Amino acid sequence: MSKANAYHELIEEGLSSINFASRPVELYEPMKYVLEVGGKRIRPLLTLLACDLFEGSSTEALPAALAIELFHNFSLVHDDIMDCAPLRRNRATVHEKWNSNIAILSGDALLIKALQQFEKLPSELMAKVLPVFNLTALKVCEGQQFDMNYEKLSQVSIAEYIRMIELKTAVLLAGALQIGALIGKATTEDAGLIYEFGRNIGIAFQLQDDLLDIYADPEKFGKQPGGDIISNKKTFLLLKALEMSAQMPYKREELLHWIEASPLDPMEKVAAVKDIYDTLQVRSRANEEMNRYYEKGLEAFGRISVGKEKKNDLYSLVEKLRIREI
Repeated sequence: MSKANAYHELIEEGLSSINFASRPVELYEPMKYVLEVGGKRIRPLLTLLACDLFEGSSTEALPAALAIELFHNFSLVHDDIMDCAPLRRNRATVHEKWNSNIAILSGDALLIKALQQFEKLPSELMAKVLPVFNLTALKVCEGQQFDMNYEKLSQVSIAEYIRMIELKTAVLLAGALQIGALIGKATTEDAGLIYEFGRNIGIAFQLQDDLLDIYADPEKFGKQPGGDIISNKKTFLLLKALEMSAQMPYKREELLHWIEASPLDPMEKVAAVKDIYDTLQVRSRANEEMNRYYEKGLEAFGRISVGKEKKNDLYSLVEKLRIREI
């Protein structure tokens, strides 16, 4: 069994051992429901693997890893309310299964459960990692607000978009790694480098998700392609297409038409916008940008002052995520 698989089992055991009161049922059942669905548990895995990269113990780092996962699920519950999302991992979202008020409150309780996990750390470790967690959590909220702001704006720059996905997505990966490294007694320099590693690969992974939404095989990824196009979500692909079409006015006019359009068959819109993307070659530009951030992350990872062999488990997990088929 690989170290990542062993740690995945450890995380699942840790989550299943969290004590939830029986009453009120409306508060605690949604919390258990959210955690039962499972998932890749990437963020807590990063915490444990980062701790292992240095001199730490997975047992010592487990409460912090669980805190990261609880916070992540808190953010998903609230994001789903804001996005009016009916499904999460092929199951009804909490606000759909119960209602929005229950979802808000059970999400809040997940955040409190996350903070309680830090109480299990020795006081000197809690003093190091809790400020990192709190700052990370605040940045994720900032990113979500920027995302909502951008839905209402007619113009958003690519730089603004990159900053938004850095806050909303990448900093949680970076914070998970940094917290694990600090528990593993990493130096300040190495803790900073592993944060930069996580921040850059997090941006790369979100750019990859932009591509997967349109170009992935729907049978492999279990979702309808083009959801971002249907909802006019401002992704790198759309923003790049708007930028590049400035030199091709007829394509820009066509793209703006489809942004405003609501055809009876949404897949008609997906096909038309995808064709514009292909004409403008924005897919290759997105791939270039994704690879640029991935390489920046690897450059920081390479400067961490531990042996190459010791880095294999963490590198293998990240590489596995990177080669998701587009």
